[in-house]
Amino acid sequence: MLDIPAALKTEHENLHADLSAAIKVPGQTGQAAKQVAVVLHEHFVSEEEFAMPPLGLLGTIAEGRATAEMSSVITLTDRLKREMPRMLEEHKAIAQALHELGRAAKAEGHPEVGRFVEALTLHAQTEEQVLYPAAILVGEYLKLKFSHRPVMP
Repeated sequence: MLDIPAALKTEHENLHADLSAAIKVPGQTGQAAKQVAVVLHEHFVSEEEFAMPPLGLLGTIAEGRATAEMSSVITLTDRLKREMPRMLEEHKAIAQALHELGRAAKAEGHPEVGRFVEALTLHAQTEEQVLYPAAILVGEYLKLKFSHRPVMP
């Protein structure tokens, strides 16, 4: 099994901890945080299953130490490519839930929850703009280097 980069794993754990804290806040803020948890849970599971593990190979590949054995990751990167539309739709649902959470947090005076909303929003943007494409590129690179299968249909 591939290891998710420690920084990404820690970021997910921190976001989960902040969400857990927000859920405990009374009133509309806590209720809105529960809705974020509902839309976020399966998404994080998917990311940790097939979107983030390929990123653990980036350093090795960048150092020129890619091996044919790493090609097993192509299964994950191909799955990410197939499921990317769903993942991006989930981001839209998460963004909507975060908008409601941010509105409630502001109205009820919970700036720490507002900071969580900003952090998770930025995290989703980083995934869309950097992490998902980088994970896919890991697989495409390995295809080119070792298997000569068609690249990016």
